[in-house]
Amino acid sequence: MPKVLLINGSPHPQGCTYTALREVADTLEKNGVTAEIYQVGTKPIAGCIACNACAARGKCVFGDNDGVNAIAARLDEFDGIIVGAPVYYGGPAAQLCAFLDRLFYSAGGKMAGKLGAAVVSCRRGGSTASFDRLNKYFTISNMHVVGSQYWNQVHGFTADDVRRDAEGMQTMRVLGQNMAWLLRCIEAGRKAGIEPPVYEPHVFTHFHSIEG
Repeated sequence: MPKVLLINGSPHPQGCTYTALREVADTLEKNGVTAEIYQVGTKPIAGCIACNACAARGKCVFGDNDGVNAIAARLDEFDGIIVGAPVYYGGPAAQLCAFLDRLFYSAGGKMAGKLGAAVVSCRRGGSTASFDRLNKYFTISNMHVVGSQYWNQVHGFTADDVRRDAEGMQTMRVLGQNMAWLLRCIEAGRKAGIEPPVYEPHVFTHFHSIEG
């Protein structure tokens, strides 16, 4: 059975962001997909310092205290990842970005082929900028981004407000339906012998090395 990890980047375990993710998770489960919600929590999360120690160690140098390494070790369990973020000052919560920077930098090789989607929650503004920021994690990692009937956002100051956002909640359900359908399509493709892409070795071009 396909399995999706939903990362709640809010410090509130059952707030606005959770309410949106719960709607997606319920829809996934109704469509035969196992859904697990993981909350980043309230403990401090260090940002990536680009030390590259993860390349030798196989995990982030900062250890397991903030959950990054624990989730990285489990990535093979999941066929899809949905990231949910509250909007702070027009962007996704910094704590979540620190978590994702280190997760994708240290374990980005495990992301290829998975489905990805971003969900954002705001009181009023900053949703599309935050949505764009989160989608960049997926599109640099050979992931396949899942859309909905509108940008994946809900509005409200409280969880009850979000539940009253009829269009936002419907957008969450459509997202869940789309992801479940695509996961089943991928599963059917594997059974039919369709192999995933084989990628070329990654080329890194530094601008000073480009010949004029």
